[in-house]
Amino acid sequence: MSVDRLRTAPTRPRAALLALATGLALSGIAAAPMALAAPPAQAAGVDIPYETFTLPNGLRVVVHTDRKAPIVAVNIWYHVGSKDEPAGRSGFAHLFEHLMFQASENHDGEFFDPFKQVGVTDQNGTTNTDRTNYFQNVPTTALDMALWMESDRMGHLLGAVDQAALDEQRGVVQNEKRQGENQPYGQVWDKLTRALYPKGHPYHHGVIGSMNDLNAASLDDVKQWFRTWYGPNNAVLVLAGDIDVATARRKVAQYFGDIPAGPTMAQPAVDVAKRSADTRETMEDQVPQVRIYRAWNVAELGTTEIDHLQVLGSILGGAKASRLDRRLLHDDRLVDNISAGAYGSQLGSNFVVMATVKQGVDPATVEAAIDEELERLISEGPSAEELERAKTGFRAGFVRGIERIGGFGGKADALAECTVYEGDPGCFRDSLANVAATTAEDVKAAGAKWLDVGSHTITVVPGARTPLAEEPAVTPAPFTPPAPDAKYTTTRSTVDRSTGVPKTASFPELKFPAQERATLSNGTQVILARRPEIPVVQLSYEFKGGYTADLGRTPGTASFTMNVLDEGAGGLGALDFADRVEALGASLGAGASLDGSNAYVSALKENLDPSLALFADMLRRPNFDQKEIDRIKATWIAGIAQEKARPSSVAMRVLPPLVYGAGHPYAIPFTGSGTEDAIAKLTRDELVAFHRDWVRPEGATLIVVGDTTLDEIVPMLERHFGDWRGTGPAPAAIEVAEVARPTAPRVFLIDQPGAVQANIFAAQVIPPTNDASSTRFDMANTVIGGDFTARLNMNLREDKHWSYGARSSASGTLGQRPWMASAPVQIDKTAEAMAEIQRELTDFADGDRPATAAELARAQAINTLSLPGAYETAWSVMSTIGGNVRFGRPDDYVFQRKAEIESMTVADLSGVATTIDPKALTWIVVGDLKQIEAPIRALDLGEVQVLDADGKPVAR
Repeated sequence: MSVDRLRTAPTRPRAALLALATGLALSGIAAAPMALAAPPAQAAGVDIPYETFTLPNGLRVVVHTDRKAPIVAVNIWYHVGSKDEPAGRSGFAHLFEHLMFQASENHDGEFFDPFKQVGVTDQNGTTNTDRTNYFQNVPTTALDMALWMESDRMGHLLGAVDQAALDEQRGVVQNEKRQGENQPYGQVWDKLTRALYPKGHPYHHGVIGSMNDLNAASLDDVKQWFRTWYGPNNAVLVLAGDIDVATARRKVAQYFGDIPAGPTMAQPAVDVAKRSADTRETMEDQVPQVRIYRAWNVAELGTTEIDHLQVLGSILGGAKASRLDRRLLHDDRLVDNISAGAYGSQLGSNFVVMATVKQGVDPATVEAAIDEELERLISEGPSAEELERAKTGFRAGFVRGIERIGGFGGKADALAECTVYEGDPGCFRDSLANVAATTAEDVKAAGAKWLDVGSHTITVVPGARTPLAEEPAVTPAPFTPPAPDAKYTTTRSTVDRSTGVPKTASFPELKFPAQERATLSNGTQVILARRPEIPVVQLSYEFKGGYTADLGRTPGTASFTMNVLDEGAGGLGALDFADRVEALGASLGAGASLDGSNAYVSALKENLDPSLALFADMLRRPNFDQKEIDRIKATWIAGIAQEKARPSSVAMRVLPPLVYGAGHPYAIPFTGSGTEDAIAKLTRDELVAFHRDWVRPEGATLIVVGDTTLDEIVPMLERHFGDWRGTGPAPAAIEVAEVARPTAPRVFLIDQPGAVQANIFAAQVIPPTNDASSTRFDMANTVIGGDFTARLNMNLREDKHWSYGARSSASGTLGQRPWMASAPVQIDKTAEAMAEIQRELTDFADGDRPATAAELARAQAINTLSLPGAYETAWSVMSTIGGNVRFGRPDDYVFQRKAEIESMTVADLSGVATTIDPKALTWIVVGDLKQIEAPIRALDLGEVQVLDADGKPVAR
């Protein structure tokens, strides 16, 4: 449940917004399904075939069949967003998104509950300026339950919306607003939209709304809002996955056909609001460095121009070797990061350039360089190579995106978006074609037309954060929605809703790809899992050296070394190497974690061999160019300062040494970034030494998932890696010593002046991932804090509405795992929230409130019934195999773990609940000490100490 601030991402091509007046949704009759064949340009496995029909009540339905997993994506879009809110009602669309996750007239309880019982995956809802959507992937056998639930909240909601539900979700939304504004640069987007769009424009106010309007919302107001916008004729339902159109037609008519249409509400006229002059403002925030945001209002979704602008954005600042990156990041060294891109919306889009300015650099110098590069691109146009790289990148992004049937950006999302905005589920085809046909002249023309004048620039400078001033509350004008159009009719339903939610009696069997093995001449074991659904092959080379290998080295060495491997290799400089990768449509990189590291490549099947050649160069022959090292060190140090400015990441920096003790391999910032002083003195020789010691083929594992076979891939791997050998003796395995918990609870405070929220963390060590009790503990954690429906979240969010979300989790580690509970809470409820967390943990661990049979059943469903849908993507398969490699698990571990969970009892959970010791917690609270320190001390949870952002005691 969240706000989409930037709407359509610049890397997801979408096509034109056509008038909906003649669309199937307004036909008033059930249209015959029409199969749309892929045009020739999409014949190579990059299309989304679909069929569509419309119910007599106006509900448009799109069906896509994909049998690779026994799951169905259920994705419903309502054509209402913040653009439709009148003055005095800002935030209503998003507030109602939350309200619709509550009880309905025929289901008394959280909307999530029945879904958790069937193993839902990818479930959420979002609101943006133009639409509200809800989505979830369910096992095929649970489709009736999902359709019953979605139809019950569409047609039978208002009787369950009472004052208590409104007050609860209003509080949750307000804490979501606080959480966003409490982040560095978190106020920018509201300021930007106010400046870009004049008062009265549908995009002038932010999606999340104002506190004044949310407080003023009455029960009658929200019910009127629902009656106006949430009828079937204002919705699109996409069913994608293990389903066919005949089944969809029967089931959708059964559950939705009897819901009466709502009024036909006119969509606002397209109003790009192109501005005639450049404007600017400066704002202060608690940030470590200056950041520049420059934005223009540009062509709306549905124009060829927005596709041309997306190509322009990629060339200007949307790729690793884009013009702005090349000039400002690599050559002139003026910024620590920079980006540019077009973000599409229904009434008008935005083109945004964002630059984080290096310490000591004049922001005016950065702006001048941005202007020069933009003007040069518009006047001269892109080179043929730049244009082709951008086109290949778009196509590759689309191919990777359509592997997923649901969730954010999956196939169901693409079909729904096209249907809502254009009345054509296949509009993505036009957008892809537009991008493929874009010429240098098209790029020049789009830039000259839209990026000449009219920008608004916000420069955020370090200083005090002040709350955003809200516009005065106004009384909305009286509104009576029109009567529904008589052409819409209902059909009789045989569903007896008085019997409650349909029970799911059977579930699909878990399937995990068979794993084939080979051994390369260099000693590396190859594990292949075939996934031929899309023409992509992904590889991950798994090594043993992680953050723990920093012991005895400069802190941050492991992460830094792995992250610079792709900054030039095989004699190619950093920018030329990035150009080659982009030209192939590949994605390539490396990184580290606590106990290991890996390097990965995702390659289009058609470019597999040359992509592997670059991958081999990156691993075997990194340049470690001193010029690039110096550049990245400066940016890295700036990144550490950014970590310290964010409440959650500063806690993750400070917490590990407190829990594990100085000198322990895990007593390092969990970000892996090290410290400013350490990175500043890190030498090239140290990088070379880490690479020599830990990035070596002997004892490593190369995981391959995708559209290939052992017969095809092994000869390629032998050609590129077979003669690779490590140099010198391999280092000994890192010994991770066991540490004792503290003998008493401790509380550490980190000041964040002016914060409107406090971020609470409570942590301690628990047995390692390979401990025999590990799975049982994970199940117990699901009950206490590991899920949306767990006790901590139900208490602090749904009951008290003090927080946008409370969670607990344990990382996977070879040594003792770090377990922590966390919650961002409104600042005036910090001490009370800590007391509630302490009480919940104590009641659970001491057995005063042990896990119930119902909680066990829900946790079992969450952790087992979701498995058939959990391995939909190659990346999820690769991650699971990588975990098996890291922890020495058998190939059938997912089946063994499932069987262990299914056999668990309440007594098993009670036995491991004592793993949590509430009397030995280490608390960290990040917030405004003036508001939180005295109440926290009064709790007497333990000794209280104030630390700085480096974890050092602050003299008082």
